[in-house]
Amino acid sequence: MNQPQWMSLLGLANRARKLISGEELVIKEVRNGKAKLVILSNDASNNTEKKITDKCSYYNVPVVKVEDRTQLGHAIGKDARVVIAVLDEGFANKLRTLLD
Repeated sequence: MNQPQWMSLLGLANRARKLISGEELVIKEVRNGKAKLVILSNDASNNTEKKITDKCSYYNVPVVKVEDRTQLGHAIGKDARVVIAVLDEGFANKLRTLLD
């Protein structure tokens, strides 16, 4: 089974320790200015989606959406993940071009 290119790149970024997953940790990194891109699953709860998008728009961090939480978790070799922050500018730029 071939996975999309963005999933492979996300896995590589995870192995390079350039990702943070989990709602509270992502919000903390957005506040600190370290998050360069936030990836949110389409099946996130309304409360989580609003909290993440509001925080990201305030701190000018781009947000992209992917299909679902299991696909996002599978990309980084973990269980379902609702939100991930990319901490590296290079990975963030490439992922934005692949996901737009």
